[in-house]
Amino acid sequence: MHTSELFSKYTLGDIELKNRIVMAPMTRCRAIGNIPNDLIATYYKQRSGAGLIITEGTSPSPNGLGYCRIPGLFNEAQVEGWKKTTNAVHAEGGKIFVQLMHTGRISHSLNLPEGAKALAPSAVQPAGQMWTDQEGMKDFEVPNAMSSEELTETIKEFAHSAELAVKAGFDGVELHAANGYLLEQFISPISNQRTDNYGGSIENRCRFILEVVDNVIQSIGANKTSIRLSPFGVASDMPHYPEIEETYTYLAEQLNERGIIYIHLVDHSAMGAPAVPFSIKNTIHSKFKNTLILTGGYNLETAEADLKSGYTDLVGFGRQFINNPDLVNRFINGFPLSENLDFNAFYSASEQGYTDYPVYSE
Repeated sequence: MHTSELFSKYTLGDIELKNRIVMAPMTRCRAIGNIPNDLIATYYKQRSGAGLIITEGTSPSPNGLGYCRIPGLFNEAQVEGWKKTTNAVHAEGGKIFVQLMHTGRISHSLNLPEGAKALAPSAVQPAGQMWTDQEGMKDFEVPNAMSSEELTETIKEFAHSAELAVKAGFDGVELHAANGYLLEQFISPISNQRTDNYGGSIENRCRFILEVVDNVIQSIGANKTSIRLSPFGVASDMPHYPEIEETYTYLAEQLNERGIIYIHLVDHSAMGAPAVPFSIKNTIHSKFKNTLILTGGYNLETAEADLKSGYTDLVGFGRQFINNPDLVNRFINGFPLSENLDFNAFYSASEQGYTDYPVYSE
């Protein structure tokens, strides 16, 4: 039996987590019609040994549904669908935040519902392709540069979605400002070429994110509001630019002033992306006084070491939770982790490779 920091309780704002293990958000594409269903509730229930679950990216707007079969949280059917998941996780003593992810330019018109359109800070087409159920892989399209009305409307959509999240039973929301989606598209001077108050200087490029944060705080409170960042990440065609450190230092200071509950920093170097430099992780940790979650390439030993050293407060695990629904139990008891992982089923629509992974039996 393993006892350690990782399995100790942790107070996150006004909720108590049963351990310091976070199930990181992972898109799984099982929300048929963009509505969370019983299958999704089963999936999260199976993994509710985690102290905190962060859901897959969930769009606050029809315009943000850039991928096939991702859930939304902007109408009553979606609220009712998500209640199944929050009830299931809470019944197991877990806590769950919804990740609000507006895909922005990482989108395709075939994936969007009628009347929706891909919005971005600027009409800059991302390099690469994405899957559509109708026609397979397609090149990304040129997104629509957001008008000032669309900016205002999108900020309101995030705030409204946060209110619906609380109504659906979530313990809080994580704003997805990482991995090249809409919020990060504003931060980067490569995807954001605006000449108004939302482009140009570091302060201007961070303005949209901070206005979203402010409006979400007004709707549900800072103690239920959090954010995910991926400085130096290159996912979804986000090339590096000279003032990355300066930008994220400013952002960390601003987020600290607002008192949001946590910053979730993701480092995808374990999957082949450039490493996030220690210096920026350290800067964010020193500037931001509330909880820090680090995710990316952790195992039991490295998680333990980073918690002990005070380098992070909570540790996120992603892929290991896919084929180890009982990951926490395996860690506690020293059981081996499953090696069986069906990559082809990551984004399919069925229960195969989703809810059919077994728990450990000796």
